[in-house]
Amino acid sequence: MSSTTPKAEKRSTRTAARWAAACGVVAIGLGVAAGELLAGFLSPTVSPVTALGGVVIDAVPGWAKELAVSLFGTADKIALLVSIALVTLVLAALAGFLEYRRKGAGLVLALLAGAAGLAAVLTRAQAAPTAAIAPVVATMVTMLFLRLLTQRLETWRPGPEASDMPLARRSFVQLLGGTAIAAVVAGIVTTVARRAGTVVSDFRRGVALPAPATPAQKVPDGAALTLAGLQPLVTPNPDFYRIDTALIPPAVNPPEWILKVTGLVEREVQLDFATLLSKPMIERHVTIACVSNEVGGGLIGNALWLGWPVRELLAMAGPKPGADMVLSRSTDGWTAGTPLEALTDNRDAILAVGMNGEPLPLEHGFPVRMIVPGLYGYVSATKWLTELKVTRFADDQGYWTPRGWSDHGPIKTQSRIDVPRDGRSVKAGMIQFGGVAWAQHRGVAKVEVRVDRGNWQEAKLAPGISTDTWYQWQLGLELGVGGHEVQVRATDATGTPQPEARTPVAPDGATGFHTIRITVN
Repeated sequence: MSSTTPKAEKRSTRTAARWAAACGVVAIGLGVAAGELLAGFLSPTVSPVTALGGVVIDAVPGWAKELAVSLFGTADKIALLVSIALVTLVLAALAGFLEYRRKGAGLVLALLAGAAGLAAVLTRAQAAPTAAIAPVVATMVTMLFLRLLTQRLETWRPGPEASDMPLARRSFVQLLGGTAIAAVVAGIVTTVARRAGTVVSDFRRGVALPAPATPAQKVPDGAALTLAGLQPLVTPNPDFYRIDTALIPPAVNPPEWILKVTGLVEREVQLDFATLLSKPMIERHVTIACVSNEVGGGLIGNALWLGWPVRELLAMAGPKPGADMVLSRSTDGWTAGTPLEALTDNRDAILAVGMNGEPLPLEHGFPVRMIVPGLYGYVSATKWLTELKVTRFADDQGYWTPRGWSDHGPIKTQSRIDVPRDGRSVKAGMIQFGGVAWAQHRGVAKVEVRVDRGNWQEAKLAPGISTDTWYQWQLGLELGVGGHEVQVRATDATGTPQPEARTPVAPDGATGFHTIRITVN
């Protein structure tokens, strides 16, 4: 007759449940690590985890995407991966618990999770033919070790009466620990392999950019102000913002890269990377911005781009009458709908291969991306470019348009205060304010600052590199001791000031005066 008390029995049940949850976490951890490791060899740009992340990104409504960008900025992908990991941990613990309580129940949950991973992989445009193997193997490994671990746990059955079963306990702990170590090792190997996934990095290092047939115009004297804390006139590549839907930058081998021009054209055209590099390149400073950039935000940057004018390629294809849009497609399936006019007028929209004197970084579209002055990135700046489909707005939509965003996306006039930062305390005396202003493809005529809603005072506006770049500005003001509100506004070269009314980023870009508050001591 058992002498176990009800209290001890409950404690034993809780202990067993915790060990069962650990079995699920370790089994699924090993399965995920195995699947990711295998995907690194079979399909470097698509794995079960990145595919699921891509499905989530595609499925979330626009407001959720904006919330993620506003909360996490360019770390939104890390936040997504962490969220996926947390959900996976919960499901893994549940699978272990279910399998221990009712044989086969946890396996069903693991099988459903594996099926979701397989379905996600099969939806990815850049998935290799062998990509489906990884989620299948991951599911098999998960189910196998989930059953083995829970069986070993059933043999031990932790509790007061199990104290005389040291061999069963030791056997279970050894299997659980060994499986956990295997999962960690596989994860480390996967991380190293993906960083070394660097086959593409090697490709990039082997690219020799041609000298531009038309170099960029000289940066005017005085265009870069020397005020401490001001954003550089040209944004260094490591500091350039990144917003896209790819969890891992697609791995594209330049010798295998092909750009197709299709749709409403007289003749379809194909362009390979070597042919592109042989074209007469132009070099241009262009400021690009994300439509998700809040007033005063940092999702904007200015770089020196090297590329071939898109209008030259489109001229080879011959757009047919009635066409008014070009749907550009990325290797990962993402699309942008760009007005045909913006790709054929004098604004120097380019197929960019270089950024600030080096081949495009992987995360910024290597080997080829589009740069179109004057349009937000969601309708123009397609990375990892692979197709240009000449079409009509009435017939096709880019990725973000059916999600509630405008289909044209011209960049709005904006200005920003970089110095001093919002909320800072500054010493009394002559306080130097400075920042940037932009009105791409129109140019900035003046920048003004006002304090505590008083009169506008015109700032010193540095000469811009061109109408397609941002301008730096600076203004010294004597302010009294205490708290002050400071606002800035820009007026474009057509004489139109930026609007004061605050509007959200959706559906076509934020408006409003950037406002900071400082304390003068």
